[in-house]
Amino acid sequence: MVRYAGRMRTLILSVLASVVVFAGVAVAQDVQPPARRTTHVVHVMIDGLRWQEVFTGADERYMTKEVGNVEKADPLKERWIRPTPEERRAVLMPFFWSVVAKEGQVFGNRSKGSVVDITNGIGVSYPGYAETLCGVAEPVIRDNRHIMNPNPTVFEWLNGKDEYKGRVAAFGAWNTFAFIFREKTCGFMVDDGVGPIEGGKTTEGIRMINTIRSEIPYRWGGVAFDTLVYNGALEWIRANEPRAVFLCMGETDEWAHEYDYAKYLEAAHQADKNLRKLWEMLQSMDEYRGCTTLIINPDHGRGDLEGGPRHWGDHGQKYAGSHMIWLAAIGPDIAPLGEREKTETITQNQIAATIAAVLGEDFCAAQPKAAKPVAELVGRE
Repeated sequence: MVRYAGRMRTLILSVLASVVVFAGVAVAQDVQPPARRTTHVVHVMIDGLRWQEVFTGADERYMTKEVGNVEKADPLKERWIRPTPEERRAVLMPFFWSVVAKEGQVFGNRSKGSVVDITNGIGVSYPGYAETLCGVAEPVIRDNRHIMNPNPTVFEWLNGKDEYKGRVAAFGAWNTFAFIFREKTCGFMVDDGVGPIEGGKTTEGIRMINTIRSEIPYRWGGVAFDTLVYNGALEWIRANEPRAVFLCMGETDEWAHEYDYAKYLEAAHQADKNLRKLWEMLQSMDEYRGCTTLIINPDHGRGDLEGGPRHWGDHGQKYAGSHMIWLAAIGPDIAPLGEREKTETITQNQIAATIAAVLGEDFCAAQPKAAKPVAELVGRE
């Protein structure tokens, strides 16, 4: 009987030990992070769009002849001015605030303790694009001159991987993108908005856009109207289904440089419409639905009224505020935390690695100079 009791005790202890081990395994399995669902990424940059308008909407102080070349302020105020910053920003960028901010995350409202900064110290476009896309503020890129980017962009790096080879594309409204992306050697299609769209499958829509580009006069040297870039990009995406896409819209910067506040606001509003159309198209396609992350940011900030009546339209080292930017993301792996407050400072050089990280790729392992991805968007290491 004693021997039987001993055997029973041993059996019971063995069973209990097995239960504990099984439970431990189950708990360990429960805390494993879910598999990433993002397989495609689209990165949109809106050139020189200030954080002030993004987060507080139109500012009636700029609706004067002296500041914003506005002859008649009343129609502009009727269209854009509302009692609160939240209402003003919602009427200026309704898709951004009703969808991106609600279902994703938005950073850069400095009045709420969320700071996003450049690190290149220059505050003009080429350094801003290079820092964003390469993950490093390159010392030799000090202005907008056409010198070849010494560093590969994250898109060039992705295109070098078998699973993305031939499924990467870039669309921009500025002929400098040929140098930013190293068009001659990067291995993927780069459209600068000025010449014809070449590469990949061609459709009747693309041929029509190429015809319009060849015939329409350009207002700014080396810079295309956004519609000639954006609509070409959508047509090309539909036909070719790339996995990693860059798209830039530039009219916000061009109209600001002309100190035309009305057209600057209109360009921001149109950029928001374009974002909506892009996102809705992606969600309508089997290739992209439920597996695409969209990342949005500008290349630099701008001055403001504190520097003088026309400082808001310019940017660079002489214009305070040029280092102030913003960042937004929406996608299946982006926690829907909305407008973020009191966050750690995010820097522009983190965006390249973030583009890779949402795909589950480690850009920093290949490019040690690149800053780490934004932890709030991809999880802390």
